[in-house]
Amino acid sequence: MVAVTIAAVTPTSPLEGQAGGAAPATAASVRADVPALPPPVEPAFLPGEPVELGTTRHLSRWAVVRSPTTARAAPSSGSRALALVPTRTPEGTTNIVLVLDDRVEAGGGLWIRVRFPGTSSANTGWVPRRALGGYGTVRTRLVVDLRLLEARLFRDGREILRAEIGAGRPAWPTPTGEYYIRNRLTAYASPTYGPVAFGTSARSEVLTDWPAGGFVGIHGTDRPDLLPGYVSHGCIRMKNSDITRLARLMAVGTPVTIR
Repeated sequence: MVAVTIAAVTPTSPLEGQAGGAAPATAASVRADVPALPPPVEPAFLPGEPVELGTTRHLSRWAVVRSPTTARAAPSSGSRALALVPTRTPEGTTNIVLVLDDRVEAGGGLWIRVRFPGTSSANTGWVPRRALGGYGTVRTRLVVDLRLLEARLFRDGREILRAEIGAGRPAWPTPTGEYYIRNRLTAYASPTYGPVAFGTSARSEVLTDWPAGGFVGIHGTDRPDLLPGYVSHGCIRMKNSDITRLARLMAVGTPVTIR
């Protein structure tokens, strides 16, 4: 029998047994060969501390009419038609509506309940969401009191302006109800209309002195001595100093209560 002797072999690491008997590399020597990392880049955006959302109690929404549409009695294309809602106003500006509510119909389409211009504050109906543009918001509300002959502007429920007004004579009464500011105009600047004017969604059943037809305007006057009083054909007049202040404080889309 032939005896076989097996020599024990000790395994070496990949860094050991280098040719020429070089000493094994250490972790420190490996790190020294790696270039230093650059300093961290400052972030382009740092989120701030979370802020609690404000109350929506005094928040109102409005939207541009993007395509001509029909306001309907219910959120359905088969419901009764109430009025055509165009994309332009009689004054030549982009038409807007006041947003009141929304609902998804059985088929999945989104409908928006809006207040649209007309002769009554009951002018509300449903239009498809696709007919409207993006929403705008306001926190102001204008209250016009025809008995006291004054207008008051509120922001977040707090009064920020009060002014004497002129309103419609008995033969041309200023309509009462819930409306909104549809546009802000400087094209009518004149002694008759003052430096700036606002068009509302309220339309009189009799002709007003508003140049764009029977809609009720809020504007200045060259006869401040007539205010307060029932002196117009339905429009609401203010002293030029007051309408200028109102223009600085009130945005398009502001709800208007005339009572």
